[in-house]
Amino acid sequence: MNLFEKLKNIRRILHKNPELSNKEFKTADFVEKNLKDLGIKTYRLCKTGVIGILEGTKKTSDKKRTIALRADLDALPIQEKNNHSYKSQNNGIMHACGHDGNTTILLGTAMILDEQKKEFSGKVQFTFQLDEETAGGSKYMIEEGVLSKNKVDCIIGVHVSPWHKTGKIALKYGAMMAGVDKFVIEIKGLLGHGACPHLSKDSIVASSEFIMSLQTIVSRIINPVEPAVVTVGKIEGGHQYNIIADKVTIVGTVRTFSLKTRELIKKEMIKRLQGICKNYSMTYTFDYQILNSPLINDDCIVNLCLESAKQCYGNKNIELLQNPSMAGEDFAEYLKEIKGAFVYIGTSSNKATSYPWHHEKFDLDEKALVGGAEFLANTAKLFLNK
Repeated sequence: MNLFEKLKNIRRILHKNPELSNKEFKTADFVEKNLKDLGIKTYRLCKTGVIGILEGTKKTSDKKRTIALRADLDALPIQEKNNHSYKSQNNGIMHACGHDGNTTILLGTAMILDEQKKEFSGKVQFTFQLDEETAGGSKYMIEEGVLSKNKVDCIIGVHVSPWHKTGKIALKYGAMMAGVDKFVIEIKGLLGHGACPHLSKDSIVASSEFIMSLQTIVSRIINPVEPAVVTVGKIEGGHQYNIIADKVTIVGTVRTFSLKTRELIKKEMIKRLQGICKNYSMTYTFDYQILNSPLINDDCIVNLCLESAKQCYGNKNIELLQNPSMAGEDFAEYLKEIKGAFVYIGTSSNKATSYPWHHEKFDLDEKALVGGAEFLANTAKLFLNK
């Protein structure tokens, strides 16, 4: 069986059997078995994180280095609406972000490098991370020594991309993805009859005013050349049509690239919340969580990836991204510790493979898997042999 057929089969097994964050037990078992079948040493971190270590046999007088390559394992709580033979078999769970593709690419990389051990010295750490979707896995793995145990010098992550055609690769110097914050706010009023609003405190009215006020933070407080987003994603409150709601919960996210902007937005949110609640004689709770740091690529490692991409994809198939994304990625936490870079592998070839991440019909062109694996393998060798 050639590499493409192997990777296609692996990807379809993973796609049919998705697991949610921190519950990737069968996925981890599957990955570990594939690595062990190659003779690659493995161990676990955080129960469902899998680490594989492959040491090159090329003799060298230079100091040996270690490069980590990272993919993520978890799926999303989405009901798949595709009808292909490898459709998710787990109700309400789907690989709608392509982590099955990322994992397959990294397993393919292991297969390639295992056959090329004589071509490099040093170590390759295959890092299969748990819990990327809820933005905690990288931090947990760092705490358990994912970077320190094998003294990792550099880390590279890949992600399949429906925004780029199959056979293309996308790289970005500097800031690539935003920091991700989450806020949970509860505005507390006073329950009452809908016919007697003067005897109650309507938390829905106060919450509506607060939500609308949030819309002017970015447009009127933040410097217009500074990227920032404030989004309310969930509102929950009320009992029934004729009852004044006593409390409303508001959940949302803030996306920024600088600590100064993050703190300014948080300060403005509290200021508006305090003022509106005071006007309506209400109380509130405010919980602000920093989930991910901004993802900032190291220029030297991007240069390395660019050199490798030219060899694997050709100049005309490389896109150097000019603008960062406001989406988040917890790979950023690794880049706070060591140098590295995050790379997009194009996986779009038709309408079926062009749905965005987190879509119920998300799918990818499996022909892109081999190219992604070859790129990672080549990049690892370039780093270790320099």
